[in-house]
Amino acid sequence: MIFLIANLISFLFSLSGQLNQEEIHAIHSNIASKDSVYLTVLGIAQDGGYPQMGCAKSCCMAIKQGKEAKKQVVSLGLISGSKFWLFEATPDIVEQLGQMQQELNQSNFQLPQGIFLSHAHIGHYTGLQYFGREAMGTNKQTVFAMPKMDLFLKTNGPWSQLVALNNIAIQPIQNKIPVVLQKQISVTPIQVPHRDEYSETVGFLIQSPRKKVLFIPDIDKWEKWDESIIDLIRSVDFALIDGTFFQNGELPNRDMSEVPHPFVEESLKYFDWLSPKEKSKICFIHFNHTNPLIKKQSPQKDQLIKKGYRVAEEGMRITL
Repeated sequence: MIFLIANLISFLFSLSGQLNQEEIHAIHSNIASKDSVYLTVLGIAQDGGYPQMGCAKSCCMAIKQGKEAKKQVVSLGLISGSKFWLFEATPDIVEQLGQMQQELNQSNFQLPQGIFLSHAHIGHYTGLQYFGREAMGTNKQTVFAMPKMDLFLKTNGPWSQLVALNNIAIQPIQNKIPVVLQKQISVTPIQVPHRDEYSETVGFLIQSPRKKVLFIPDIDKWEKWDESIIDLIRSVDFALIDGTFFQNGELPNRDMSEVPHPFVEESLKYFDWLSPKEKSKICFIHFNHTNPLIKKQSPQKDQLIKKGYRVAEEGMRITL
């Protein structure tokens, strides 16, 4: 019965842009159970987190003033019954694994069945250090990695020590080849253009028999990709996509061409002609501390929601 209710709500959700994010969160919180398969958003911030080190601007000072709350680095948890998988090993992984224990409501601490890494930038893999002997000292924690990411971890310290001591066990993955987690759940890496100094970069297609969710936290400009983001959005039920910067000039003392994410303003123009149904699938995530979308409230956030888009929030649940 719970799946029938979930499917009905998901169907209405996919056809309507009228529910606001609080209503969506409340709905999903009510229907999720130990038998449910769902994603939970564990973090929404760009690699440097929120607040960001050394930032004395109003965006980060608002946290000290109690006007805003700390945000964790972007990560998802995939829950299926009493098991879970993690997307990204962030600097906030200690807190995020703690959150997963609350999601599972288990008496014993559980490690993920596997961790999917998108690329070798600090917000996405450095949390692996906590599996080493200086910390938890895990035994063959499964880590899913693309070929260059695999090689990077095996040939560079301190990550190579994790491999040598069997704290982690790397499972190779390949572009566009699904990884079957359970009989009805699969994850497919999709390679994207990005600043690949140490590894390639991927997004993930997370799929059940009922739903498909696209997760692309990092990518260069949409035009650089040989895939069509429009076609991908049409093919899925929900798309969590790169919203790092809202607009050009957000980093006044830095050449923003060095960090060529699609500005949210650019994405809005790119997706402007999509139908309300397609727009309602798009949910921005991975916000830099300067991005007004990371705040509880902002005119820019209101603008997006009025246009029919969504903004990721920590604790948001997406049924699969």
